[in-house]
Amino acid sequence: MNFSPLWQILLCLLLVSKSFSQVDSNEVREDSVKNSGVPTYEEKDIIDIFKFKHAGGEGTGVKSTKPRITVVPFIGYTLQTRLAGIIAGNVAFYVDTLEETNQSAVSISCSYSQNNQIIAPLSSNIWTRKNKYNFLGNWRYYKYPEQTYGLGGNTDLKDRVGLDYTFFLFREAVLRHFEGSHVYAGLGYNLSHHTNIKQVTASPDTITDFDLYGRTETSTSSGISIHTLFDNRGNTINPKSGTYANLTYYNYSKLLGSNSNWQSVIVDLRKYFSLGKAKNVLSFWSYNWFTFGGKVPYLDLPSTGWDAYSNIGRGYIQSRLRGQNLLYLETEYRFKILRSGFLGGVLFANAQSVTDWPSNKFTAISPAAGFGLRIKLNKFSGTNLSIDYGFGTKGSQGLFINLGEVF
Repeated sequence: MNFSPLWQILLCLLLVSKSFSQVDSNEVREDSVKNSGVPTYEEKDIIDIFKFKHAGGEGTGVKSTKPRITVVPFIGYTLQTRLAGIIAGNVAFYVDTLEETNQSAVSISCSYSQNNQIIAPLSSNIWTRKNKYNFLGNWRYYKYPEQTYGLGGNTDLKDRVGLDYTFFLFREAVLRHFEGSHVYAGLGYNLSHHTNIKQVTASPDTITDFDLYGRTETSTSSGISIHTLFDNRGNTINPKSGTYANLTYYNYSKLLGSNSNWQSVIVDLRKYFSLGKAKNVLSFWSYNWFTFGGKVPYLDLPSTGWDAYSNIGRGYIQSRLRGQNLLYLETEYRFKILRSGFLGGVLFANAQSVTDWPSNKFTAISPAAGFGLRIKLNKFSGTNLSIDYGFGTKGSQGLFINLGEVF
């Protein structure tokens, strides 16, 4: 069953259902909506367009301890999954109405794809009163037939090899706030477990990079992590301004159940600029992923689309590039199409590079660029439906549909 990108978008819009927000009568407006001398226009979301009723409260920029919930069943599409039936949602809330407290968010989805994949991720970013503690979670369950393309930055689409496996990821961390700053630090535990790994090739005589690297039927990585974070964005679902800087060190150990001892460092940097009266946003994202100190399981190596939110590398299929180290840079311009904010657009460009194996040297850069549409699902939390089309090199291109911003 083949659908053009236009029909995929139309199906997605037709199947978007009611999202809703609960707002308390004790709300307080955030300083971000006090634009002295600037006309303020009432924002609209899909609830307003289809004449559903927000549960109390009017206008935008409302801060409340009541949850703001968005639930969307839709038809999604990525290069990796093809068509997928998805139920996705997030809950945004504040634990208090103090200005210092960031918005917390929990996102979850479940999907079944045209490639017979089951995908069920859950991510959480919880802030306590006055941001004293930040709890970060990332859980995933995948039953995942997929295509991989070998190791290094010079692979081609014709190097495609099918893999099938079951994947469980559990990551939880708690960070403590340093009072008087936007700096946090803390510890976490991380488990990555792959089972029933099967390689599907055109010929049983084919020797793949997976074979040469060290083919296994299972792999387990278990270890602790050390986190340092700077975050002054306020809204983590759809930042309008601010800076995010996260440095995380991972130590996987046989003592905690790993197949091997190895280490990793991830440097995640993001910057957002609010531009003009329309408050369009220019954003930058740098994601750098390094491994060292031992043999990393093949499916735990840094790879396109395998960051915490499965978002790096728009324009390329997930797992398109894989290596011992990865560098990534992206910029995106977000702008309003309608003054109400119900429709918006984005222009983006990115570039990624992974090291070759076994030399562990960066020798190639893979750029991509594209454009997208944003549909406002919930104006209180800032949740958008994201529909992007990206173009990479060597014939890579495709449609990407997600709930929420890419970064």
